[in-house]
Amino acid sequence: MSFPFKEMIDILKNTFKDNVPVVTKISRKENRNPYLVLVATLLSLRTKDELTEKIMEKLTKEIRTPEEMASFPIKRLQELIYPVGFYRNKSAVLKDVSRIIIDAYDGKVPDSIDELLKIKGIGRKTANLVITEGYNKPGICVDTHVHRISNRIGIVNTKNPNQTEEVLRKVLPKKYWIIYNTLFVTFGKNICKPISPHCSICLISHLCNKSGILKCR
Repeated sequence: MSFPFKEMIDILKNTFKDNVPVVTKISRKENRNPYLVLVATLLSLRTKDELTEKIMEKLTKEIRTPEEMASFPIKRLQELIYPVGFYRNKSAVLKDVSRIIIDAYDGKVPDSIDELLKIKGIGRKTANLVITEGYNKPGICVDTHVHRISNRIGIVNTKNPNQTEEVLRKVLPKKYWIIYNTLFVTFGKNICKPISPHCSICLISHLCNKSGILKCR
């Protein structure tokens, strides 16, 4: 018997209709601007959503294109994105990625995962988010929440995010690819937490194998 994805997705959509991750929020605000989605994704790595959103509000007042980023003074950029995690390294990555987009892609962010992965500084998670949130194309962004929860529920049985993405591409109906990450990130932050998840109030508890859960609330 196949997993009831429609039931799960419908429940999560109704539960978290107004609560979305920061990159999704920025994508909606900026009319799916692929470059700003890319910048927001790179900034969001190991940084809380609230801070990423605040920094993006400041950043987009001065930088909105790869050309503007490439010519922006590095010291000023560091000041602008502080205190995001690894702000010095991220400043360098943002400038390097922007130069490659200008030189290799005529200033346009690639719209395929394979091309995005050719750019140093862009990994699978970032590439998938740019495809889904920037171009509204099917992709499955697998972060720690998606990997953990997919295994916990019993949808996959994998050891790392890359394996999880590979299996999800085979079992998850394509119409749910884009929204899967959005829902699972919010679900993971609010209910299905890494340690002691809130199983007692979880509306999809009846669909879950609870794999690896030692303690719940």
